[in-house]
Amino acid sequence: MDLLNTLVDKGLRREVPTRDEALAVLATSDDELLDVVAAAGRVRREWFGRRVKLNYLVNLKSGLCPEDCSYCSQRLGSKAEILKYTWLKPDDASKAAAAGVAGGAKRVCLVASGRGPTDKDVERVSETISAIKEQNEGVEICACLGLLGEGQAERLRAAGADAYNHNLNTSEATYGDICTTHDFADRVETVQQAQSAGMSACSGLIAGMGETDADLVDVVFALRELDPDSVPVNFLIPFEGTPLAKEWHLTPQRCLRILAMVRFVCPDVEVRLAGGREVHLRSLQPLALHLVNSIFLGDYLTSEGQAGKDDLAMIADAGFEVEGTDTATLPAHRRAAADPVDAVEAGATAAVPAPAEEARPDLVAVRRRGAGTDLPPNA
Repeated sequence: MDLLNTLVDKGLRREVPTRDEALAVLATSDDELLDVVAAAGRVRREWFGRRVKLNYLVNLKSGLCPEDCSYCSQRLGSKAEILKYTWLKPDDASKAAAAGVAGGAKRVCLVASGRGPTDKDVERVSETISAIKEQNEGVEICACLGLLGEGQAERLRAAGADAYNHNLNTSEATYGDICTTHDFADRVETVQQAQSAGMSACSGLIAGMGETDADLVDVVFALRELDPDSVPVNFLIPFEGTPLAKEWHLTPQRCLRILAMVRFVCPDVEVRLAGGREVHLRSLQPLALHLVNSIFLGDYLTSEGQAGKDDLAMIADAGFEVEGTDTATLPAHRRAAADPVDAVEAGATAAVPAPAEEARPDLVAVRRRGAGTDLPPNA
């Protein structure tokens, strides 16, 4: 396909595709799927070889959130039967993180529900960062605490946070459909605050919320313009008890097309396969490793993932290797502050959502182990 040859050439040159090219990737047929994966895989291998970075989530505070994000099991008014607990003590969080590091995780992501941290919360997380780094030499720490206030990014950076995560989630045009307690611009500002403080920016999206192809392209191009170092791609987990519980729009094939599109638009960025991969990719998870260079090990915030040992076996069986702490994740040109991102081409072509898949709530497993429980974590 001329399209795929063009996209590979652009990816190898770190050149942004056009919006029409990105939309065309999402519109490819199942007959063309392996060709799409192979093409995006060439770009992935150019910048990241066959390495897979492992990340591990520690949910510092579960549930009890005042925000109304429709996709979230921790939202205001959620009836999802998830674990609910207040802040973990630094030692308990450090023990949870150690399990992930022992399983091969290179980065620990410290997440807390809520609109954003108070100054006391920042102090608490700073103590947790110190506790983890004292026990785990070389581990990266990414904080994800919501919207940041003045000076908080700088305090987290001074405490040892290497990165900050705040996802854009969906297009600016449709953001109001999934959340009313804050807006798209608030999220962009927090990502920029993290960058200004010297932290590596981590920002991504959630697919499967009923968005159009144009919405997906919009949010990925907005991410490209923000230029984060890592882009997590989440697939909606339709928790019972949330407003999006009936949104089952994704197939394994569509998930692969979305990941390929993200790789073409963000060729030299750490693309992370995040929440929902087990639910929606299912047996095609190994194919996704040809598109992404980073995954979460074990469980997520409020849902369970596949066993950590199975993640490691999947990586090995697919011919990939776990990235060690002695290896830099990003290509040298990104570590050395690469040239500014090319201007994003304007304009969009509308598309309708893919036909809904049959609902499979049996695939959603609420987390009952690890942080906030007396049971050992999955790592």
